[in-house]
Amino acid sequence: MFNLKKILVISNGNGEDISGCQIAKQLINLGHDVEALPIVGNGNIYKKNKINVIIKTKTFSTGGLGYNSIRGTILDILEGQIIYLIKILFLIFSRRKEYKFLITIGDILPVFLAWLIRKETFTYLVAYSSHYEGKLRLPWPCSYFLKSDKFKLVFARDLLTSLDLSSQLKRKVDFQGNPFMDELIISGVTNKSKLFTIGVLPGSRMPELARNISLIFRLLSSIPIEYNFFRGIVFDMALADSLDINQILYLVSKYRFIRIEKMTRDNVLIISISNLMINIRWSSFQEIMNNSDMFISMSGTAAEQAIGLSKPVLQLIGGGPQFNYKFAEAQRRLLGKYVFCAEYSALKEIYFNNTIGLLIDIIYRLKIDSSFLNNCRKNSSIRIGLPNKKSQVAKIISNSIYLS
Repeated sequence: MFNLKKILVISNGNGEDISGCQIAKQLINLGHDVEALPIVGNGNIYKKNKINVIIKTKTFSTGGLGYNSIRGTILDILEGQIIYLIKILFLIFSRRKEYKFLITIGDILPVFLAWLIRKETFTYLVAYSSHYEGKLRLPWPCSYFLKSDKFKLVFARDLLTSLDLSSQLKRKVDFQGNPFMDELIISGVTNKSKLFTIGVLPGSRMPELARNISLIFRLLSSIPIEYNFFRGIVFDMALADSLDINQILYLVSKYRFIRIEKMTRDNVLIISISNLMINIRWSSFQEIMNNSDMFISMSGTAAEQAIGLSKPVLQLIGGGPQFNYKFAEAQRRLLGKYVFCAEYSALKEIYFNNTIGLLIDIIYRLKIDSSFLNNCRKNSSIRIGLPNKKSQVAKIISNSIYLS
């Protein structure tokens, strides 16, 4: 016999899986029966947290639909993403009687699936923000779906968006923080070095991840060896499980300017580039996020989390399909002026020099200008939510379910 209040969380993307997992974990702790359906990606974060994933997941190199290049869109089709989505649709229809409630995380795709099967739904629109253009233009026919009485509660990712959508949809759209920040807030700061620390966020999806790391290595190797400014600065690179130690060693072996120093017992590979030392770390994401003073980033959600922690981010533009010029420019509009990017040039030497100059400027401002960090905190509260305040999304959903 089915649990009449069983919940299915549908998320569309790696960052969306992080939020979906946090909401699912909190709902389980509150006594609910929850399963997950990640539309793209491998759903590892659900599996690691022992949340049942109801589909045999498939990973796509682009990470799903979104700010992809034309090349990325073609890859989506060639890798069978459209066929995979049709399979997901049939799966949801075949199992729809098992679930009383749906929670959709992301964009129009999970919203459309929820509307199609006519279940009571809670929606967290993490993919959309009015900060992009000043007024949010939801893709057609998302507004129509969200006005349906089947959508019990709608949550936005920031206050501006909640006010904008409440006016557009003629219904309450709530802002109650962002679940993707919860785990970082819980973990707190651990083992903070006295040295200035720059976190390096290369992304998480292969093969783009390997290309991003190569670009970061080339950037760091472009720092003139006589720049004593960088002595005493630590670089900590956060690596996902999608790239293991052997793959990193192979990648490093291609560059004569990179030396392997040692592999420590705590799963850290230490390498040197010119006079710089870089720690490459696995399974240390929370620690790096909390302990770094700023970030060099080629990532999506991790950059949002960095801004949420009131820390500046320096972008390095990649070739995509995910983190390309278009995505990076949209990210700056979303997250505000404390996401920095040097003036782009197709000539790598010029672009690297511009980026290094900007990196030095950010470090100086962090060290000598207290108002800079204070303004980072103000930006964080506007773009992501109040620092150190956990999201209330799961709690509000739980209360609504118990009242149903």
